[in-house]
Amino acid sequence: MGSTSAENHGTEGVGRRDLIKRSAALGLISVPTMSFLSACASSGGDDSGDKAKAGKKTAKNPLAVNDTAGMEFVLFDGGFGKEYAEDAVKIYEKNFPQVKVKFSATQKIQSTLQPRFNQGTPPDLIDNSGAEQMDMGVLVGKNQLTDLTPLLDAPSYDDPDKKVRDTLRPGIVEMGQFDGEKVWILYYAYTVYGVWYSQKALDSLDEQYPETWDQMLAVCAKAKKKGMAGWTYAGKYPYYLPFSLYPMIGKVGGREVLDAIDNLEPNAWKHPAVKACFDAYYELYKKGYVLKGTPGLDHIQSQTAWAEGKALFIPNGSWVENESANVIPDGFDLAVSAPTGLDSSDKMPFGTIWASGGEPFIVPAKAKNAAGGMEQLRIMLSEASSKNFTGKVKSLTAYNGGTDGIALTPGLKSGVAALDKAGENVVNPRLQDWYVQLQKEKIGVSGLGEMMAGRLTPAEAIKKIQAFADETAKDDSIKHYKHQ
Repeated sequence: MGSTSAENHGTEGVGRRDLIKRSAALGLISVPTMSFLSACASSGGDDSGDKAKAGKKTAKNPLAVNDTAGMEFVLFDGGFGKEYAEDAVKIYEKNFPQVKVKFSATQKIQSTLQPRFNQGTPPDLIDNSGAEQMDMGVLVGKNQLTDLTPLLDAPSYDDPDKKVRDTLRPGIVEMGQFDGEKVWILYYAYTVYGVWYSQKALDSLDEQYPETWDQMLAVCAKAKKKGMAGWTYAGKYPYYLPFSLYPMIGKVGGREVLDAIDNLEPNAWKHPAVKACFDAYYELYKKGYVLKGTPGLDHIQSQTAWAEGKALFIPNGSWVENESANVIPDGFDLAVSAPTGLDSSDKMPFGTIWASGGEPFIVPAKAKNAAGGMEQLRIMLSEASSKNFTGKVKSLTAYNGGTDGIALTPGLKSGVAALDKAGENVVNPRLQDWYVQLQKEKIGVSGLGEMMAGRLTPAEAIKKIQAFADETAKDDSIKHYKHQ
Protein backbone atom coordinates (compact mmCIF):
# COMPACT_ATOMS: atom_id res chain seq x y z
CA MET A 1 0.00 0.00 0.00
CA GLY A 2 2.70 2.49 0.95
CA SER A 3 0.20 4.65 2.79
CA THR A 4 0.87 3.84 6.41
CA SER A 5 4.32 5.35 6.51
CA ALA A 6 2.89 8.59 5.21
CA GLU A 7 0.18 8.59 7.85
CA ASN A 8 2.54 7.99 10.72
CA HIS A 9 4.59 11.14 10.27
CA GLY A 10 1.97 13.18 12.10
CA THR A 11 2.49 11.16 15.27
CA GLU A 12 6.25 11.52 15.00
CA GLY A 13 5.93 15.29 14.92
CA VAL A 14 7.27 15.61 11.38
CA GLY A 15 4.86 18.07 9.78
CA ARG A 16 1.78 18.54 11.93
CA ARG A 17 -0.60 18.47 8.99
CA ASP A 18 0.17 14.88 7.97
CA LEU A 19 -2.49 12.95 9.78
CA ILE A 20 -5.23 15.11 8.40
CA LYS A 21 -4.02 15.49 4.94
CA ARG A 22 -2.94 12.01 4.12
CA SER A 23 -6.62 11.24 4.39
CA ALA A 24 -8.83 14.29 4.27
CA ALA A 25 -7.23 15.53 1.13
CA LEU A 26 -6.00 12.23 -0.24
CA GLY A 27 -8.77 10.07 1.12
CA LEU A 28 -6.81 7.44 3.05
CA ILE A 29 -9.33 5.17 4.63
CA SER A 30 -8.68 2.18 6.80
CA VAL A 31 -9.80 -1.15 5.42
CA PRO A 32 -12.38 -2.34 8.01
CA THR A 33 -14.62 0.64 7.24
CA MET A 34 -16.75 -1.08 4.63
CA SER A 35 -17.74 -4.07 6.70
CA PHE A 36 -18.36 -2.07 9.86
CA LEU A 37 -20.63 0.38 8.08
CA SER A 38 -22.54 -2.37 6.34
CA ALA A 39 -23.06 -3.91 9.75
CA CYS A 40 -24.16 -0.73 11.44
CA ALA A 41 -26.58 0.14 8.67
CA SER A 42 -28.75 -2.80 9.59
CA SER A 43 -28.46 -2.47 13.35
CA GLY A 44 -28.99 0.26 15.89
CA GLY A 45 -32.74 -0.03 16.38
CA ASP A 46 -35.10 2.90 16.51
CA ASP A 47 -34.02 5.67 18.82
CA SER A 48 -36.39 8.32 17.52
CA GLY A 49 -37.83 8.70 21.01
CA ASP A 50 -34.51 10.08 22.23
CA LYS A 51 -34.31 12.85 19.63
CA ALA A 52 -34.36 16.42 20.92
CA LYS A 53 -37.64 18.20 20.30
CA ALA A 54 -37.46 21.24 18.02
CA GLY A 55 -36.98 24.57 19.73
CA LYS A 56 -38.53 27.90 18.84
CA LYS A 57 -37.51 29.22 15.42
CA THR A 58 -36.42 32.87 15.67
CA ALA A 59 -34.20 35.24 13.69
CA LYS A 60 -31.33 34.33 16.02
CA ASN A 61 -32.23 30.63 16.03
CA PRO A 62 -33.20 29.91 12.40
CA LEU A 63 -32.63 26.14 12.72
CA ALA A 64 -35.00 25.93 15.71
CA VAL A 65 -32.39 24.47 18.06
CA ASN A 66 -33.81 23.23 21.37
CA ASP A 67 -32.15 25.62 23.84
CA THR A 68 -32.01 23.05 26.63
CA ALA A 69 -30.98 19.95 24.66
CA GLY A 70 -27.44 18.65 25.00
CA MET A 71 -25.12 18.68 21.97
CA GLU A 72 -22.14 16.42 21.35
CA PHE A 73 -19.29 17.28 19.00
CA VAL A 74 -16.38 14.91 18.18
CA LEU A 75 -13.41 16.48 16.37
CA PHE A 76 -10.50 14.83 14.57
CA ASP A 77 -7.41 15.73 16.59
CA GLY A 78 -4.88 16.44 13.83
CA GLY A 79 -2.69 19.16 12.39
CA PHE A 80 -5.31 21.88 12.76
CA GLY A 81 -5.48 21.27 16.52
CA LYS A 82 -8.69 21.68 18.50
CA GLU A 83 -8.55 25.27 19.69
CA TYR A 84 -10.55 26.65 16.74
CA ALA A 85 -13.38 24.20 17.48
CA GLU A 86 -13.28 24.82 21.25
CA ASP A 87 -13.59 28.55 20.56
CA ALA A 88 -16.67 27.93 18.38
CA VAL A 89 -18.18 25.69 21.08
CA LYS A 90 -17.90 28.58 23.57
CA ILE A 91 -20.01 30.72 21.21
CA TYR A 92 -22.64 27.95 21.02
CA GLU A 93 -22.77 27.76 24.83
CA LYS A 94 -23.02 31.55 25.07
CA ASN A 95 -25.96 31.56 22.63
CA PHE A 96 -27.67 28.69 24.48
CA PRO A 97 -26.71 29.35 28.12
CA GLN A 98 -28.60 26.34 29.48
CA VAL A 99 -26.54 23.95 27.35
CA LYS A 100 -23.15 22.40 28.06
CA VAL A 101 -21.64 20.99 24.85
CA LYS A 102 -19.92 17.62 25.22
CA PHE A 103 -16.77 18.19 23.17
CA SER A 104 -13.99 15.67 22.57
CA ALA A 105 -11.12 15.21 20.10
CA THR A 106 -9.57 11.94 18.93
CA GLN A 107 -7.32 10.62 16.18
CA LYS A 108 -9.28 7.37 16.16
CA ILE A 109 -12.55 8.52 14.61
CA GLN A 110 -13.65 5.12 13.30
CA SER A 111 -12.77 2.94 16.26
CA THR A 112 -14.18 5.47 18.73
CA LEU A 113 -17.45 5.99 16.86
CA GLN A 114 -18.01 2.55 15.30
CA PRO A 115 -19.73 1.05 18.37
CA ARG A 116 -21.90 4.14 18.71
CA PHE A 117 -23.06 3.98 15.09
CA ASN A 118 -23.87 0.30 15.75
CA GLN A 119 -25.94 1.24 18.80
CA GLY A 120 -27.71 4.10 17.01
CA THR A 121 -26.26 6.66 19.47
CA PRO A 122 -23.75 8.71 17.42
CA PRO A 123 -22.69 12.25 18.35
CA ASP A 124 -24.45 15.27 16.80
CA LEU A 125 -21.46 16.60 14.86
CA ILE A 126 -18.32 14.78 13.68
CA ASP A 127 -15.15 15.97 11.93
CA ASN A 128 -14.71 12.74 9.95
CA SER A 129 -11.03 13.01 9.12
CA GLY A 130 -7.65 11.39 9.62
CA ALA A 131 -6.20 7.96 9.04
CA GLU A 132 -9.33 6.43 10.61
CA GLN A 133 -11.77 8.41 8.52
CA MET A 134 -15.06 6.63 7.86
CA ASP A 135 -15.77 5.98 4.17
CA MET A 136 -18.04 8.81 2.98
CA GLY A 137 -19.46 6.90 0.02
CA VAL A 138 -20.54 4.07 2.30
CA LEU A 139 -22.01 6.43 4.92
CA VAL A 140 -24.10 8.13 2.22
CA GLY A 141 -25.04 4.85 0.53
CA LYS A 142 -26.32 3.39 3.82
CA ASN A 143 -28.39 6.48 4.73
CA GLN A 144 -26.26 7.16 7.79
CA LEU A 145 -26.08 10.96 7.37
CA THR A 146 -28.38 13.96 7.79
CA ASP A 147 -29.00 16.13 4.73
CA LEU A 148 -27.37 19.52 5.48
CA THR A 149 -29.58 21.50 3.07
CA PRO A 150 -31.45 23.19 6.00
CA LEU A 151 -28.09 24.56 7.22
CA LEU A 152 -27.14 25.80 3.74
CA ASP A 153 -30.52 27.48 3.27
CA ALA A 154 -30.48 29.08 6.75
CA PRO A 155 -29.50 32.75 7.11
CA SER A 156 -25.75 33.14 7.52
CA TYR A 157 -24.44 33.93 10.99
CA ASP A 158 -23.31 37.45 10.08
CA ASP A 159 -25.92 38.58 7.57
CA PRO A 160 -29.58 37.48 7.80
CA ASP A 161 -30.09 38.53 4.16
CA LYS A 162 -27.51 36.00 2.94
CA LYS A 163 -27.97 32.24 3.10
CA VAL A 164 -25.09 30.16 4.47
CA ARG A 165 -24.60 28.62 1.00
CA ASP A 166 -24.01 32.10 -0.47
CA THR A 167 -21.06 32.71 1.85
CA LEU A 168 -19.11 29.60 0.79
CA ARG A 169 -16.16 29.20 -1.57
CA PRO A 170 -16.61 27.64 -5.05
CA GLY A 171 -17.15 23.87 -5.06
CA ILE A 172 -17.87 23.42 -1.33
CA VAL A 173 -21.58 22.66 -1.74
CA GLU A 174 -20.97 20.34 -4.72
CA MET A 175 -18.28 18.41 -2.83
CA GLY A 176 -20.84 17.48 -0.19
CA GLN A 177 -23.18 15.99 -2.80
CA PHE A 178 -22.99 12.39 -3.93
CA ASP A 179 -26.28 11.70 -5.67
CA GLY A 180 -28.58 14.54 -6.61
CA GLU A 181 -29.28 17.71 -4.70
CA LYS A 182 -28.82 16.60 -1.09
CA VAL A 183 -25.67 17.74 0.71
CA TRP A 184 -24.25 15.22 3.17
CA ILE A 185 -20.87 16.75 4.07
CA LEU A 186 -19.62 20.23 4.87
CA TYR A 187 -15.89 20.53 4.18
CA TYR A 188 -14.60 23.19 6.55
CA ALA A 189 -10.98 23.73 5.50
CA TYR A 190 -10.12 24.88 1.99
CA THR A 191 -7.06 23.59 0.17
CA VAL A 192 -5.32 25.19 -2.79
CA TYR A 193 -3.50 22.62 -4.94
CA GLY A 194 -0.88 23.59 -7.48
CA VAL A 195 2.80 24.01 -8.20
CA TRP A 196 4.75 25.30 -5.18
CA TYR A 197 8.09 27.04 -5.40
CA SER A 198 10.45 29.58 -3.83
CA GLN A 199 9.92 33.01 -5.36
CA LYS A 200 13.48 33.79 -4.28
CA ALA A 201 14.82 30.82 -6.28
CA LEU A 202 12.76 31.81 -9.34
CA ASP A 203 14.03 35.40 -9.05
CA SER A 204 17.62 34.13 -8.83
CA LEU A 205 17.11 32.55 -12.28
CA ASP A 206 15.76 35.90 -13.48
CA GLU A 207 12.56 34.10 -14.51
CA GLN A 208 8.83 34.43 -13.99
CA TYR A 209 6.48 31.52 -13.39
CA PRO A 210 6.01 29.82 -16.80
CA GLU A 211 2.53 30.01 -18.38
CA THR A 212 3.20 27.73 -21.39
CA TRP A 213 5.00 24.38 -21.51
CA ASP A 214 7.79 25.71 -23.76
CA GLN A 215 8.45 28.34 -21.07
CA MET A 216 8.38 25.63 -18.39
CA LEU A 217 11.04 23.62 -20.22
CA ALA A 218 13.16 26.75 -20.68
CA VAL A 219 12.98 27.57 -16.94
CA CYS A 220 13.91 23.95 -16.06
CA ALA A 221 16.86 24.08 -18.49
CA LYS A 222 18.09 27.27 -16.82
CA ALA A 223 17.70 25.72 -13.35
CA LYS A 224 19.62 22.62 -14.45
CA LYS A 225 22.55 24.78 -15.59
CA LYS A 226 22.68 26.19 -12.06
CA GLY A 227 22.70 22.69 -10.56
CA MET A 228 19.03 22.67 -9.57
CA ALA A 229 16.43 20.16 -10.76
CA GLY A 230 13.26 21.58 -12.26
CA TRP A 231 10.90 19.27 -10.38
CA THR A 232 10.54 16.78 -7.57
CA TYR A 233 7.44 15.09 -6.12
CA ALA A 234 6.41 12.44 -3.59
CA GLY A 235 7.76 9.50 -5.59
CA LYS A 236 6.45 6.88 -3.16
CA TYR A 237 3.01 8.52 -3.21
CA PRO A 238 2.68 9.68 -6.82
CA TYR A 239 -0.99 10.53 -6.29
CA TYR A 240 0.46 13.99 -5.47
CA LEU A 241 1.20 14.47 -9.19
CA PRO A 242 -2.50 15.02 -10.01
CA PHE A 243 -2.53 18.16 -7.83
CA SER A 244 -1.01 19.96 -10.81
CA LEU A 245 -1.63 17.44 -13.61
CA TYR A 246 -5.44 17.23 -13.30
CA PRO A 247 -6.05 20.98 -13.42
CA MET A 248 -3.64 21.14 -16.37
CA ILE A 249 -5.79 18.54 -18.16
CA GLY A 250 -8.86 20.68 -17.37
CA LYS A 251 -7.10 23.81 -18.62
CA VAL A 252 -6.03 22.15 -21.88
CA GLY A 253 -9.22 20.24 -22.68
CA GLY A 254 -11.95 21.92 -20.62
CA ARG A 255 -13.81 20.89 -17.45
CA GLU A 256 -15.79 18.26 -19.32
CA VAL A 257 -12.64 16.12 -19.73
CA LEU A 258 -12.21 15.97 -15.93
CA ASP A 259 -15.96 15.29 -15.49
CA ALA A 260 -15.77 12.37 -17.94
CA ILE A 261 -12.79 10.96 -15.99
CA ASP A 262 -14.69 11.30 -12.70
CA ASN A 263 -17.77 9.68 -14.26
CA LEU A 264 -15.64 6.66 -15.34
CA GLU A 265 -16.79 7.13 -18.92
CA PRO A 266 -15.33 4.71 -21.48
CA ASN A 267 -12.23 6.17 -23.18
CA ALA A 268 -12.25 9.28 -20.93
CA TRP A 269 -8.49 8.90 -20.41
CA LYS A 270 -7.94 8.67 -24.16
CA HIS A 271 -8.92 12.30 -24.71
CA PRO A 272 -6.20 14.22 -26.61
CA ALA A 273 -5.85 16.68 -23.70
CA VAL A 274 -4.88 13.80 -21.37
CA LYS A 275 -2.29 12.54 -23.83
CA ALA A 276 -0.87 16.04 -24.36
CA CYS A 277 -0.45 16.60 -20.60
CA PHE A 278 1.03 13.14 -19.97
CA ASP A 279 3.50 13.81 -22.82
CA ALA A 280 4.41 17.16 -21.24
CA TYR A 281 5.15 15.60 -17.84
CA TYR A 282 7.03 12.71 -19.41
CA GLU A 283 9.24 15.27 -21.16
CA LEU A 284 10.37 16.51 -17.72
CA TYR A 285 11.62 12.97 -17.03
CA LYS A 286 13.14 12.48 -20.51
CA LYS A 287 15.07 15.76 -20.40
CA GLY A 288 16.45 15.02 -16.94
CA TYR A 289 14.56 17.87 -15.25
CA VAL A 290 13.27 15.69 -12.37
CA LEU A 291 15.48 15.46 -9.27
CA LYS A 292 17.48 12.22 -9.39
CA GLY A 293 16.11 9.60 -6.98
CA THR A 294 12.66 11.23 -6.78
CA PRO A 295 10.75 7.92 -7.36
CA GLY A 296 12.24 6.65 -4.08
CA LEU A 297 11.31 9.69 -1.98
CA ASP A 298 8.25 10.00 0.26
CA HIS A 299 6.36 13.27 0.67
CA ILE A 300 8.52 14.54 3.55
CA GLN A 301 11.82 13.68 1.82
CA SER A 302 10.77 15.31 -1.47
CA GLN A 303 9.53 18.43 0.33
CA THR A 304 12.79 18.62 2.28
CA ALA A 305 14.92 18.34 -0.89
CA TRP A 306 12.78 21.07 -2.49
CA ALA A 307 13.02 23.31 0.59
CA GLU A 308 16.82 22.85 0.50
CA GLY A 309 16.86 24.22 -3.07
CA LYS A 310 17.61 20.94 -4.83
CA ALA A 311 14.48 21.32 -6.98
CA LEU A 312 12.49 24.36 -8.09
CA PHE A 313 8.93 23.07 -8.39
CA ILE A 314 6.81 20.57 -6.42
CA PRO A 315 3.12 19.62 -6.88
CA ASN A 316 1.39 19.87 -3.50
CA GLY A 317 -1.47 21.28 -1.45
CA SER A 318 -1.56 24.32 0.83
CA TRP A 319 -0.84 22.22 3.92
CA VAL A 320 2.78 22.07 2.67
CA GLU A 321 3.52 25.42 4.37
CA ASN A 322 2.74 24.06 7.83
CA GLU A 323 4.06 20.58 7.12
CA SER A 324 7.44 21.86 5.89
CA ALA A 325 7.74 24.80 8.30
CA ASN A 326 10.73 23.20 10.03
CA VAL A 327 12.73 22.83 6.78
CA ILE A 328 11.74 25.92 4.77
CA PRO A 329 14.55 28.46 5.28
CA ASP A 330 14.06 32.14 6.09
CA GLY A 331 13.63 34.27 2.99
CA PHE A 332 12.39 31.29 0.91
CA ASP A 333 9.32 33.35 -0.07
CA LEU A 334 6.98 30.40 -0.56
CA ALA A 335 4.59 30.75 -3.49
CA VAL A 336 2.02 28.66 -5.35
CA SER A 337 0.80 28.97 -8.91
CA ALA A 338 -1.86 27.39 -11.03
CA PRO A 339 -0.40 24.75 -13.37
CA THR A 340 1.44 25.77 -16.50
CA GLY A 341 -0.62 25.09 -19.63
CA LEU A 342 0.42 23.91 -23.08
CA ASP A 343 -0.13 26.95 -25.27
CA SER A 344 -2.69 29.48 -26.47
CA SER A 345 -5.01 26.76 -27.78
CA ASP A 346 -5.88 25.65 -24.21
CA LYS A 347 -9.63 25.73 -23.49
CA MET A 348 -9.33 27.49 -20.11
CA PRO A 349 -7.18 30.52 -19.23
CA PHE A 350 -3.92 30.51 -17.31
CA GLY A 351 -4.81 30.64 -13.63
CA THR A 352 -7.14 27.62 -13.79
CA ILE A 353 -6.48 25.87 -10.48
CA TRP A 354 -7.67 22.96 -8.35
CA ALA A 355 -9.00 24.09 -4.99
CA SER A 356 -11.41 22.19 -2.78
CA GLY A 357 -12.55 21.37 0.71
CA GLY A 358 -10.79 19.38 3.40
CA GLU A 359 -11.93 18.47 6.93
CA PRO A 360 -15.30 16.85 6.25
CA PHE A 361 -17.94 17.59 8.91
CA ILE A 362 -21.03 15.37 9.12
CA VAL A 363 -24.23 15.19 11.18
CA PRO A 364 -25.30 11.54 11.63
CA ALA A 365 -28.84 10.57 10.63
CA LYS A 366 -29.40 9.21 14.14
CA ALA A 367 -28.00 12.27 15.93
CA LYS A 368 -30.17 13.18 18.93
CA ASN A 369 -29.70 16.89 18.25
CA ALA A 370 -29.10 17.30 14.50
CA ALA A 371 -30.25 20.94 14.59
CA GLY A 372 -27.63 21.62 17.26
CA GLY A 373 -24.90 19.99 15.15
CA MET A 374 -25.90 22.16 12.19
CA GLU A 375 -26.05 25.31 14.33
CA GLN A 376 -22.50 24.63 15.54
CA LEU A 377 -21.43 24.52 11.89
CA ARG A 378 -23.34 27.75 11.18
CA ILE A 379 -21.32 29.43 13.96
CA MET A 380 -18.06 28.02 12.54
CA LEU A 381 -18.97 29.49 9.14
CA SER A 382 -19.15 33.02 10.55
CA GLU A 383 -16.50 35.54 9.62
CA ALA A 384 -15.11 35.66 13.18
CA SER A 385 -14.75 31.86 13.53
CA SER A 386 -13.26 31.62 10.05
CA LYS A 387 -10.69 34.31 10.84
CA ASN A 388 -9.88 32.57 14.09
CA PHE A 389 -9.16 29.31 12.22
CA THR A 390 -7.07 30.99 9.51
CA GLY A 391 -5.07 33.01 12.01
CA LYS A 392 -4.31 29.98 14.13
CA VAL A 393 -3.57 27.27 11.56
CA LYS A 394 -2.44 29.06 8.36
CA SER A 395 -5.26 27.63 6.27
CA LEU A 396 -8.35 29.01 4.61
CA THR A 397 -11.87 27.86 5.49
CA ALA A 398 -14.92 27.19 3.34
CA TYR A 399 -16.14 30.69 4.25
CA ASN A 400 -15.42 32.93 1.26
CA GLY A 401 -13.41 35.67 2.99
CA GLY A 402 -12.21 35.89 6.56
CA THR A 403 -8.67 37.00 5.74
CA ASP A 404 -9.02 40.78 6.23
CA GLY A 405 -6.78 42.08 8.97
CA ILE A 406 -4.88 38.79 9.42
CA ALA A 407 -1.14 38.81 8.79
CA LEU A 408 -1.00 36.09 6.14
CA THR A 409 2.04 33.81 5.82
CA PRO A 410 3.75 33.84 2.39
CA GLY A 411 2.15 30.57 1.20
CA LEU A 412 -1.31 31.53 2.39
CA LYS A 413 -1.01 34.97 0.82
CA SER A 414 0.07 33.38 -2.45
CA GLY A 415 -2.82 30.88 -2.25
CA VAL A 416 -5.34 33.70 -1.79
CA ALA A 417 -3.82 35.54 -4.78
CA ALA A 418 -3.99 32.35 -6.89
CA LEU A 419 -7.69 31.96 -6.02
CA ASP A 420 -8.33 35.60 -6.90
CA LYS A 421 -6.61 35.09 -10.24
CA ALA A 422 -8.59 31.92 -10.94
CA GLY A 423 -11.95 33.55 -10.27
CA GLU A 424 -14.51 31.10 -11.66
CA ASN A 425 -11.80 28.91 -13.17
CA VAL A 426 -11.55 26.59 -10.19
CA VAL A 427 -11.74 22.87 -10.97
CA ASN A 428 -12.50 20.14 -8.47
CA PRO A 429 -11.76 16.59 -9.68
CA ARG A 430 -13.70 14.11 -7.55
CA LEU A 431 -11.80 10.86 -8.11
CA GLN A 432 -9.89 11.21 -4.87
CA ASP A 433 -13.03 11.23 -2.74
CA TRP A 434 -15.26 9.05 -4.94
CA TYR A 435 -12.78 6.26 -5.80
CA VAL A 436 -9.93 6.24 -3.30
CA GLN A 437 -8.32 2.97 -4.36
CA LEU A 438 -8.47 3.80 -8.06
CA GLN A 439 -6.96 7.25 -7.55
CA LYS A 440 -4.19 6.34 -5.13
CA GLU A 441 -2.96 2.86 -5.90
CA LYS A 442 -3.90 2.42 -9.53
CA ILE A 443 -3.75 5.77 -11.29
CA GLY A 444 -1.16 7.15 -8.86
CA VAL A 445 1.27 4.36 -8.08
CA SER A 446 0.79 1.92 -10.99
CA GLY A 447 0.15 4.54 -13.67
CA LEU A 448 1.67 7.98 -13.12
CA GLY A 449 4.38 6.74 -10.76
CA GLU A 450 5.60 4.19 -13.30
CA MET A 451 5.48 6.72 -16.15
CA MET A 452 7.44 9.37 -14.25
CA ALA A 453 10.04 6.76 -13.27
CA GLY A 454 10.46 6.02 -17.00
CA ARG A 455 9.03 2.51 -16.82
CA LEU A 456 5.95 3.29 -18.93
CA THR A 457 5.50 5.57 -21.93
CA PRO A 458 2.58 8.04 -21.77
CA ALA A 459 0.63 5.86 -24.25
CA GLU A 460 1.19 2.76 -22.08
CA ALA A 461 0.27 4.65 -18.90
CA ILE A 462 -2.98 5.88 -20.45
CA LYS A 463 -3.90 2.39 -21.65
CA LYS A 464 -3.23 0.97 -18.19
CA ILE A 465 -5.16 3.74 -16.37
CA GLN A 466 -8.14 3.45 -18.73
CA ALA A 467 -8.25 -0.29 -17.99
CA PHE A 468 -8.24 0.44 -14.24
CA ALA A 469 -11.08 2.95 -14.67
CA ASP A 470 -13.11 0.48 -16.75
CA GLU A 471 -12.56 -2.19 -14.10
CA THR A 472 -13.85 0.19 -11.40
CA ALA A 473 -16.86 1.12 -13.55
CA LYS A 474 -17.80 -2.55 -13.96
CA ASP A 475 -17.32 -3.48 -10.30
CA ASP A 476 -20.78 -3.75 -8.73
CA SER A 477 -19.33 -3.89 -5.22
CA ILE A 478 -18.26 -0.23 -5.61
CA LYS A 479 -20.86 2.53 -5.36
CA HIS A 480 -20.61 4.75 -8.43
CA TYR A 481 -21.13 8.49 -8.53
CA LYS A 482 -21.63 10.96 -11.35
CA HIS A 483 -21.48 14.71 -11.88
CA GLN A 484 -25.07 15.92 -12.08
